[in-house]
Amino acid sequence: MARTVQRPKLGLLERSYLPAILGGLLVTIRHFKNMIFGRTRVTLEYPEQKWDAMLPDWYRGAPTLVKDEHGRERCVACQLCEFICPPRAITIKPGELSKDGPWAKVEKFPEEFEIDMARCIYCGLCQEVCPEQAIFLRKDYSITGETREALVHDKKKLYELGGVMTGLVHKWDEKK
Repeated sequence: MARTVQRPKLGLLERSYLPAILGGLLVTIRHFKNMIFGRTRVTLEYPEQKWDAMLPDWYRGAPTLVKDEHGRERCVACQLCEFICPPRAITIKPGELSKDGPWAKVEKFPEEFEIDMARCIYCGLCQEVCPEQAIFLRKDYSITGETREALVHDKKKLYELGGVMTGLVHKWDEKK
């Protein structure tokens, strides 16, 4: 059953919206006064001041590839990151290792690895799905380029940005 709610009758002052306008102006004046006297900071002056010190632990930045402490590639070209990437920003072309080499059990390595930063949505799924912990999200929020091609990071650029990560990697573990 429908119920009718009666609206209150507005007076002349309330119909003119004058109290609401004055209330908004008072809030603006209070913020302006606090800014003038230095009680609050409104703007971060970007090139001079950076947000790096205030980045939270859970911040997800740009994905990069890392090597182990011996300089070997962690990536085994399983292509899980490529398959799970929602915008299809990751492209991997796997290559095969020689069957008579010391690491024949690994089978594959990434011959080409590209991440299109213009398409990446920084969701972190690539990092979560990687079995060898080869891809990490670095705490970087300023990714720029003059062209779209400059925003496509190849394998060399990704390793340059990622650096070295220590810890056990199943790829090089002889017992696995």
